[in-house]
Amino acid sequence: MSSISSSGKEITKAKFTESRFLVTITFVTSLFMLWGIAITMGDVLNKHFQHTLSLTKTQSAFVQFAIFGAYFVMGIPAGLFMKRFGYKNGVLLGLSLFALGSFLFVPAANVGSFLLFVSALFILGCGLSTLETVAHPFVASLGDQRTSDQRINFAQAFNALGAILGPAIGSYFLLRNNVEGSTDLTSVKVLYMVIGGVIATIAICFSFVKVPPLTDPHVEALDPDAVNVDVKPGKKLSEHRHFVWAVAAQFFNVAAQSGTWAFFINYGHEKMGFTDEVAGNYMVLFMAFMLAGRFIGTLLMRFIAPHSLLAIFAVGNILMATIVAQSFGWPSFIALLMINFFMSIMFPTIFSLGLKNLGSHTQQASSFISMGVVGGALFPFVMGAVAEHDVASAYYLPIICYFVIFLFGYKFYKVQ
Repeated sequence: MSSISSSGKEITKAKFTESRFLVTITFVTSLFMLWGIAITMGDVLNKHFQHTLSLTKTQSAFVQFAIFGAYFVMGIPAGLFMKRFGYKNGVLLGLSLFALGSFLFVPAANVGSFLLFVSALFILGCGLSTLETVAHPFVASLGDQRTSDQRINFAQAFNALGAILGPAIGSYFLLRNNVEGSTDLTSVKVLYMVIGGVIATIAICFSFVKVPPLTDPHVEALDPDAVNVDVKPGKKLSEHRHFVWAVAAQFFNVAAQSGTWAFFINYGHEKMGFTDEVAGNYMVLFMAFMLAGRFIGTLLMRFIAPHSLLAIFAVGNILMATIVAQSFGWPSFIALLMINFFMSIMFPTIFSLGLKNLGSHTQQASSFISMGVVGGALFPFVMGAVAEHDVASAYYLPIICYFVIFLFGYKFYKVQ
């Protein structure tokens, strides 16, 4: 199907992907689910370690620090590795580090050392960072750039599915039998041994997948929907204002996400009177709201420009976070659930908008946007310090983050 542009040129309607990419895009999409499981299971570990290792909320924030801090450390190396050895080898490196970090939970549990757990989580996080750095431009390259927003949001919907499975698995194996004063870490050890085995098996299977030759659409064709397109030969990456703002927006987005997720179970326990297991089960519903938001958001992008929808959802979360902080009981808890709905499209949309029309800089830009995830390593400490006094009041802090995201979606997404 084609149409005529205002300049009189025939424009062919972009397909979601091509048949030759179906096997590859299926496999790569599954990676989004895998790191969704790993990241949200970290939020369950946060609460579990508060019990078994007698940690404060601020101390348990080192779980998020290890995972998201790895994104900052591994972002550039992962991008360089991907550029040198290709997308497939980048995926295999990510899966290998993911499996190694999981297996290191065994010695950490044997000696009951939080420092060793943090080290294992850091290596696991390096694997997640590598997968995320590779997978976003990988998915973007599996078709026309004009539909890259749709592909990334579709893949991220499976990340949301993984985010549902993570707390469900973690709550069942880690929180279900929590006994006050217990220091037993056997469940953690067994769970991560299984996870490591599964990830290693997937890596072996992917090594046999033949990836078709790829043409980077960000290099070959510009997105005609981008505003003020002006790609100059030799223009430095830092001179692309929309990319710089995307890094900042991603920093604040993941900061808000990690803090909101890290203390969700605490909020349910302290403000709603739930047991840890019940609060953990509600986290499954919490992630289901994100899954719904991803699918609904992808549908809405057929009618609303991605940047406009991003700005609208940011305003929605400013309102929701304000209600959560009031501690109104069920109205505030429902608002807390809705935060994940509005948060749903933020990560993939910021990522996709930040990569627009960067040409040969695309892979390097992906590394820097992934490094913006370091916000998730730092923000839980700030929220944790406030949550020590009142967990509800801690939810005022993400409002700052959503305002930055609103500015990006409203104005600074424009390609110049």
